[in-house]
Amino acid sequence: MNDSLATLTARLLAHRVIPRQDPLARRALTDERFRAELDARLAAVGLRLLENPYSEYIALALLGAQEAAVFGQDDVWQSNNLGLPRDAIALLVVLWALIILPKRQRQHARRSKEQADQQDMFGSDKPLPHGEEVSTTLSEEALFADFGKLLGGKTRMNLNLGLLTRLGFIQRRQKGIGEGPLLDLALDYSKLAPRIIDGALGDVLRELGRSLPDQPGPQHDDEPEDEDA
Repeated sequence: MNDSLATLTARLLAHRVIPRQDPLARRALTDERFRAELDARLAAVGLRLLENPYSEYIALALLGAQEAAVFGQDDVWQSNNLGLPRDAIALLVVLWALIILPKRQRQHARRSKEQADQQDMFGSDKPLPHGEEVSTTLSEEALFADFGKLLGGKTRMNLNLGLLTRLGFIQRRQKGIGEGPLLDLALDYSKLAPRIIDGALGDVLRELGRSLPDQPGPQHDDEPEDEDA
């Protein structure tokens, strides 16, 4: 087990993210003893496992108690420890709202339909759907048209999209923008979703004809872990 723990920890540090379907990732999500030892090993160096059943990936994050010691040399860490400019943060929030909120709706709608169609007693144990079947791809041109004036124009948005891509928040393919490995991991749904849906950005998105849920979906803390995660 120690070799597996060392391998998983080293891979997370080296690659930043690992697909949840990876054998060691699945073991960390389903083997209670393995997870407990992993959590203890990570906590000893100020880290924790970052995962939720809605994301295709797992990653590492700092323990809350370590944030000030690591990022507290100035005031930047309090709001943005990646050093992103303000317009890049605004763009990240917009992309999160346009990609993750609809994805959560589709995941729960798909699971509810599968459970309703499932006749055997283990229907509720099916994992949440991930990937292209539920995740939204945005048109770059539509994004520029809708938010260019608000977020610095097309040139500035292009620069920030490149930065968010390098950080792993989004993926860009053929003038489309999709979910990156960290978009549904690094941003806290329970805090961000209500502020968007009930806030000014929600009003802006609805004026642009974007569909948003009336209320945030269930939080991942309340979602049972997939048996075959």
